Amino acid sequence: MTSLAEYTTLRVGGTPNSLTVATSETQIIETVSQADSTNRPLLIIGSGSNLVVADDFVGDVLVIATKGIENDASACAGAWVTVQAGEALDDFVELAVESGWTGVETLSGVPGTVGATPIQNVGAYGQQVSDTIAQVRAYNRETQKIETLFSQNCEFGYRTSIFKAHPKRWVILSVIFQLPLGTISQPIAYNELANKLNVEIGSRIALPDVRNAVLAVRASKGMILSDEDHDTWSTGSFFTNPVVEVAPVGAPTWPSVDGKIKISAAWLIENAGMSKGFGLNDRVTISNKHSLAITNRGSGTAADVLELAAYVQETVQTKFGILLDVEPQIVR
Repeated sequence: MTSLAEYTTLRVGGTPNSLTVATSETQIIETVSQADSTNRPLLIIGSGSNLVVADDFVGDVLVIATKGIENDASACAGAWVTVQAGEALDDFVELAVESGWTGVETLSGVPGTVGATPIQNVGAYGQQVSDTIAQVRAYNRETQKIETLFSQNCEFGYRTSIFKAHPKRWVILSVIFQLPLGTISQPIAYNELANKLNVEIGSRIALPDVRNAVLAVRASKGMILSDEDHDTWSTGSFFTNPVVEVAPVGAPTWPSVDGKIKISAAWLIENAGMSKGFGLNDRVTISNKHSLAITNRGSGTAADVLELAAYVQETVQTKFGILLDVEPQIVR
């Protein structure tokens, strides 16, 4: 049986008892139903870009690999695009840019499948999928029925949703996006991207230019997957930006809900004394390009990853009194 290291971007994980690669909704539902009927735990994954799987994991695994992107040309308001859960997010974003569908262009280069994006409410450079998701079709394991959840019922928040809050209830089958039509981007809302494009915040730029700029920025941080570059052997950002009432002096901040402040987790890590490349051993370290990523240098284990993550959390909490939340799913 293949190790899950081959199915995760961090490239760690034990060998499952069984592994099913589902290419149809019927196969997904049958596999899930069989596991549920016998009370067997089932790990459901897409591209494995947001997972840390234990080295001794031996459970059953379902890989969602359904494909298909369809635009309803009869839709009156913009593009009404149904994307199967197993489609790569970046493939969808690339098609959107080429087709003149706006609202997802700054998600260029983000790893993972479309079906996984509502769970974390994936976002980057000022856009998040909840901005453009109209509906999510999902199999409800409690009712054993396919249900359609409208965006307002998905309980989207910063890197969270109803699907994350109830991970054992929902299996996402497809996502329906409502995207405005045009060749010009949504207003640029992120300073780093605006600087890369040499424009002011709020500017609207040609979609291909935005995509190319985002890909260049992500590549500079080791956030474009590459077999040869160990700085990309990661889950992306390992920690979320904390939301607090009072920020440490000098920390980069952004306004958040209820008058609170979102702080740069990368700044907290670096100013707690853990610079790029920091590690407790040479197997797993913070990325040399991006201080929010924990990377496998080639021979790392899940235990190494979790040890470093815990050390980072403890050090930041001791220095600033702030506990960093882990973004990827930890599977033990």
